[in-house]
Amino acid sequence: QVQLVESGGGLVQAGGSLRLSCAASGRTFNRYTMAWFRQAPGKEREFVVSIRWSDGDTYYADSVKGRFTVSRDYAKSWLYLQMNSLKPEDTGVYYCAARPPKPGIAPGIAYDYWGQGTQVTVSS
Repeated sequence: QVQLVESGGGLVQAGGSLRLSCAASGRTFNRYTMAWFRQAPGKEREFVVSIRWSDGDTYYADSVKGRFTVSRDYAKSWLYLQMNSLKPEDTGVYYCAARPPKPGIAPGIAYDYWGQGTQVTVSS
């Protein structure tokens, strides 16, 4: 059973930084794609970034390019999201997600496993 547990959320002022972590367990993820999503109050959940576990290939949403950086600890099955230059519009619950290989499916959709989320609040 795949388990994803996020941590690292909190309250930060605009312009500040946070680092989110996601502990993944339950199987080996070497062929999986992992991702971060977020959901702001009253809005739909949106894709933030994905990373292919095997080779570290990444895909970012335009809204976070140049500010957020995804990384992974391949051996320990940890996923990270370094968030810099945070803006109030980055506020939301951030979710870690995972999916097995799905050839031809875009990196921002069709995730099978989800964490419980961690709250990020950016004050202006």
